[in-house]
Amino acid sequence: MHRLLPFLMITSMAPAQTAIHHPVRTAREAKTIAERNTGGIAVSARCIPLNGATGGWEVDVHMPGEERGWRCIVDCDTHMVHTKTRIPNPKPKNRR
Repeated sequence: MHRLLPFLMITSMAPAQTAIHHPVRTAREAKTIAERNTGGIAVSARCIPLNGATGGWEVDVHMPGEERGWRCIVDCDTHMVHTKTRIPNPKPKNRR
């Protein structure tokens, strides 16, 4: 037990892993990432091939109060917006 005690103390001081990193699997996850990055409302998302192993998502984002929206490419592996391109503002989805 005395030999095991220092090992237990060191491992307990290691930072806990708070987020589980998994590829972006659903359109909802991709839309959430794009909305957080742009501040708009994600309208559509579709799965696209990307240079990475798991691919990515192309998300169109409506920007309220602006004449142009965003088309974002979300990388599945890194959970980050890979590129952003300005597009004509897509119509917002009807929320009830």
